[in-house]
Amino acid sequence: MGSEALPHPAPRRAREQQYAEVRARIAGLLDGEDDWTAAMATVACELHHAFSAWHWTGFYRAVTDELLVIGPYQGGHGCLRIPFSAGVCGAAARERATQLVPDVHAFPGHIACSSSTLSEIVVPVLRPDGSVLAVLDVDSDHPAAFDGLDQEHLEAICAELGARFAAERP
Repeated sequence: MGSEALPHPAPRRAREQQYAEVRARIAGLLDGEDDWTAAMATVACELHHAFSAWHWTGFYRAVTDELLVIGPYQGGHGCLRIPFSAGVCGAAARERATQLVPDVHAFPGHIACSSSTLSEIVVPVLRPDGSVLAVLDVDSDHPAAFDGLDQEHLEAICAELGARFAAERP
Protein backbone atom coordinates (compact mmCIF):
# COMPACT_ATOMS: atom_id res chain seq x y z
CA MET A 1 0.00 0.00 0.00
CA GLY A 2 1.21 3.44 -0.86
CA SER A 3 0.07 6.82 0.36
CA GLU A 4 -2.33 7.43 3.23
CA ALA A 5 -6.06 7.11 2.79
CA LEU A 6 -7.63 10.21 1.32
CA PRO A 7 -9.95 11.87 3.87
CA HIS A 8 -13.65 12.30 3.17
CA PRO A 9 -14.84 14.56 1.72
CA ALA A 10 -11.93 15.46 -0.54
CA PRO A 11 -11.71 17.86 -3.48
CA ARG A 12 -12.05 16.37 -6.95
CA ARG A 13 -8.45 17.17 -7.84
CA ALA A 14 -7.16 15.28 -4.78
CA ARG A 15 -9.38 12.32 -5.61
CA GLU A 16 -8.15 12.28 -9.22
CA GLN A 17 -4.55 12.27 -7.96
CA GLN A 18 -5.32 9.47 -5.50
CA TYR A 19 -6.87 7.36 -8.27
CA ALA A 20 -3.85 7.96 -10.51
CA GLU A 21 -1.53 6.79 -7.73
CA VAL A 22 -3.57 3.75 -6.73
CA ARG A 23 -4.05 2.67 -10.34
CA ALA A 24 -0.30 2.94 -10.91
CA ARG A 25 0.34 0.83 -7.79
CA ILE A 26 -2.18 -1.78 -8.94
CA ALA A 27 -0.59 -1.93 -12.41
CA GLY A 28 2.85 -2.41 -10.86
CA LEU A 29 1.71 -5.04 -8.37
CA LEU A 30 -0.17 -7.02 -11.01
CA ASP A 31 2.59 -6.85 -13.60
CA GLY A 32 3.11 -10.45 -14.67
CA GLU A 33 0.44 -11.79 -12.30
CA ASP A 34 -1.81 -14.43 -13.82
CA ASP A 35 -3.76 -15.56 -10.77
CA TRP A 36 -7.31 -14.16 -10.62
CA THR A 37 -7.66 -14.51 -6.83
CA ALA A 38 -4.35 -12.74 -6.24
CA ALA A 39 -5.46 -9.94 -8.57
CA MET A 40 -8.81 -9.49 -6.80
CA ALA A 41 -7.14 -9.48 -3.38
CA THR A 42 -4.57 -6.91 -4.51
CA VAL A 43 -7.12 -4.59 -6.09
CA ALA A 44 -9.45 -4.78 -3.08
CA CYS A 45 -6.61 -4.01 -0.68
CA GLU A 46 -5.18 -1.11 -2.66
CA LEU A 47 -8.54 0.53 -3.26
CA HIS A 48 -9.81 0.03 0.29
CA HIS A 49 -6.79 1.65 1.89
CA ALA A 50 -6.72 4.57 -0.55
CA PHE A 51 -10.02 6.18 0.52
CA SER A 52 -11.02 6.68 4.16
CA ALA A 53 -14.76 6.70 3.39
CA TRP A 54 -14.65 3.17 1.97
CA HIS A 55 -15.67 0.76 4.72
CA TRP A 56 -16.05 -2.42 2.67
CA THR A 57 -14.28 -3.10 -0.61
CA GLY A 58 -14.31 -6.42 -2.35
CA PHE A 59 -15.37 -8.79 -5.05
CA TYR A 60 -18.24 -11.17 -5.50
CA ARG A 61 -17.43 -13.88 -8.05
CA ALA A 62 -20.04 -15.10 -10.54
CA VAL A 63 -20.10 -18.86 -9.91
CA THR A 64 -23.15 -19.43 -12.15
CA ASP A 65 -25.24 -17.25 -14.43
CA GLU A 66 -27.46 -16.47 -11.43
CA LEU A 67 -25.25 -16.49 -8.31
CA LEU A 68 -22.46 -14.38 -6.81
CA VAL A 69 -20.20 -15.78 -4.07
CA ILE A 70 -17.91 -13.67 -1.93
CA GLY A 71 -14.33 -13.31 -3.06
CA PRO A 72 -11.38 -11.36 -1.64
CA TYR A 73 -12.36 -8.26 0.33
CA GLN A 74 -11.32 -5.72 2.95
CA GLY A 75 -13.61 -4.69 5.81
CA GLY A 76 -16.08 -6.52 8.03
CA HIS A 77 -17.90 -9.68 7.03
CA GLY A 78 -19.86 -9.52 3.78
CA CYS A 79 -22.81 -11.53 2.59
CA LEU A 80 -21.59 -14.93 1.46
CA ARG A 81 -23.95 -15.49 -1.48
CA ILE A 82 -26.03 -13.05 -3.50
CA PRO A 83 -28.36 -14.11 -6.29
CA PHE A 84 -28.41 -11.97 -9.43
CA SER A 85 -32.05 -11.29 -8.55
CA ALA A 86 -31.29 -9.50 -5.26
CA GLY A 87 -29.63 -6.35 -3.99
CA VAL A 88 -27.27 -3.85 -5.53
CA CYS A 89 -24.64 -6.47 -6.39
CA GLY A 90 -27.27 -8.67 -8.03
CA ALA A 91 -28.54 -5.71 -10.05
CA ALA A 92 -25.02 -4.88 -11.29
CA ALA A 93 -24.51 -8.50 -12.37
CA ARG A 94 -27.99 -8.91 -13.87
CA GLU A 95 -27.94 -5.60 -15.77
CA ARG A 96 -24.21 -5.76 -16.51
CA ALA A 97 -24.05 -2.11 -15.52
CA THR A 98 -22.63 -0.05 -12.68
CA GLN A 99 -25.00 0.68 -9.81
CA LEU A 100 -24.22 4.04 -8.17
CA VAL A 101 -26.38 4.23 -5.04
CA PRO A 102 -26.19 7.43 -2.95
CA ASP A 103 -28.75 6.09 -0.43
CA VAL A 104 -28.95 2.32 -0.03
CA HIS A 105 -32.19 2.63 1.94
CA ALA A 106 -33.88 4.02 -1.19
CA PHE A 107 -32.68 1.11 -3.39
CA PRO A 108 -35.48 -1.45 -3.88
CA GLY A 109 -34.38 -4.85 -2.60
CA HIS A 110 -31.15 -3.62 -0.97
CA ILE A 111 -29.46 -6.37 1.05
CA ALA A 112 -28.08 -5.03 4.33
CA CYS A 113 -24.87 -7.04 4.69
CA SER A 114 -23.83 -4.28 7.12
CA SER A 115 -26.39 -2.12 8.91
CA SER A 116 -23.98 0.85 8.91
CA THR A 117 -23.73 1.10 5.09
CA LEU A 118 -25.36 4.25 3.71
CA SER A 119 -24.08 4.40 0.11
CA GLU A 120 -22.60 1.96 -2.36
CA ILE A 121 -21.15 1.53 -5.82
CA VAL A 122 -21.03 -1.83 -7.57
CA VAL A 123 -19.20 -2.29 -10.87
CA PRO A 124 -19.44 -5.46 -12.95
CA VAL A 125 -16.26 -7.15 -14.14
CA LEU A 126 -17.21 -8.28 -17.63
CA ARG A 127 -15.38 -10.58 -20.00
CA PRO A 128 -14.99 -9.30 -23.57
CA ASP A 129 -17.99 -11.48 -24.56
CA GLY A 130 -20.14 -9.58 -22.02
CA SER A 131 -20.48 -12.39 -19.50
CA VAL A 132 -20.06 -11.56 -15.81
CA LEU A 133 -16.81 -12.64 -14.18
CA ALA A 134 -17.43 -10.81 -10.90
CA VAL A 135 -18.61 -7.54 -9.40
CA LEU A 136 -16.55 -5.03 -7.43
CA ASP A 137 -18.58 -3.80 -4.46
CA VAL A 138 -17.60 -0.72 -2.44
CA ASP A 139 -19.65 0.38 0.58
CA SER A 140 -19.47 3.52 2.69
CA ASP A 141 -20.92 4.53 6.04
CA HIS A 142 -21.26 8.05 4.58
CA PRO A 143 -24.24 9.10 2.48
CA ALA A 144 -23.58 9.78 -1.20
CA ALA A 145 -19.89 8.90 -0.83
CA PHE A 146 -19.49 7.95 -4.52
CA ASP A 147 -19.93 9.89 -7.74
CA GLY A 148 -19.10 9.81 -11.44
CA LEU A 149 -15.38 10.11 -10.79
CA ASP A 150 -15.42 6.91 -8.75
CA GLN A 151 -17.53 5.24 -11.40
CA GLU A 152 -15.13 6.26 -14.17
CA HIS A 153 -12.04 4.90 -12.44
CA LEU A 154 -13.61 1.76 -11.01
CA GLU A 155 -15.11 0.89 -14.39
CA ALA A 156 -11.68 1.28 -16.00
CA ILE A 157 -10.08 -1.00 -13.40
CA CYS A 158 -12.84 -3.59 -13.81
CA ALA A 159 -12.62 -3.47 -17.62
CA GLU A 160 -8.90 -4.19 -17.40
CA LEU A 161 -9.52 -7.10 -15.04
CA GLY A 162 -12.28 -8.52 -17.24
CA ALA A 163 -10.09 -8.46 -20.33
CA ARG A 164 -7.06 -9.86 -18.53
CA PHE A 165 -8.81 -12.70 -16.69
CA ALA A 166 -11.50 -13.53 -19.27
CA ALA A 167 -10.52 -17.22 -19.31
CA GLU A 168 -11.27 -17.66 -15.60
CA ARG A 169 -14.16 -20.01 -14.88
CA PRO A 170 -15.96 -20.68 -11.60
